[in-house]
Amino acid sequence: MLERSPVTLQTSRLRLRPLQINDAAEISRLAGQREIADTTISIPHPYPIYWVEEWIRSVSADIDAQLATHWAIDFASTGELTGAIGLRDIDVEHSLAEITFWIAVNWWGKGIGTEATYEVLKYAFEELQLNRIYAYHMVRNPASGRLLEKCGFRQEGILRQRVQKWGVYEDVVIRAILQKDWQA
Repeated sequence: MLERSPVTLQTSRLRLRPLQINDAAEISRLAGQREIADTTISIPHPYPIYWVEEWIRSVSADIDAQLATHWAIDFASTGELTGAIGLRDIDVEHSLAEITFWIAVNWWGKGIGTEATYEVLKYAFEELQLNRIYAYHMVRNPASGRLLEKCGFRQEGILRQRVQKWGVYEDVVIRAILQKDWQA
């Protein structure tokens, strides 16, 4: 069973904490960069603050309904926001959820996403007792695929023209990890 608000998760250098409405301006600035929007399925460019605030409110409602849990990713030592990560579409009956994330451009290639994803998987499998976590990424975003592979996800298929981004239909890879894979 989910907490009414997400617990704070900690690694040696990162803190995954509940999103707050006062994160909106920084999320707008970081996630709204064209490089982020270009390779993510649902983040727009630009990403106006009022849309970010609306997203944070919708995430809070999903958390209250126990359908999701989301975190801001920041450095434990400085509080500098570096991205966001979450579990959404939590299906208790079938014990599964989708993991989503974005990492600020200036932190790409520094292991932030891998470290945060690993911590969320640990929480999902050990605390929430989920059996399956899946993720989508655009075929033309192989960096997300590598991150997921490092965390144990296996490619299950390619969904042809699954999403439309800026007027272009995009193929999307689906990857998943099972609790038994995690335990191994």
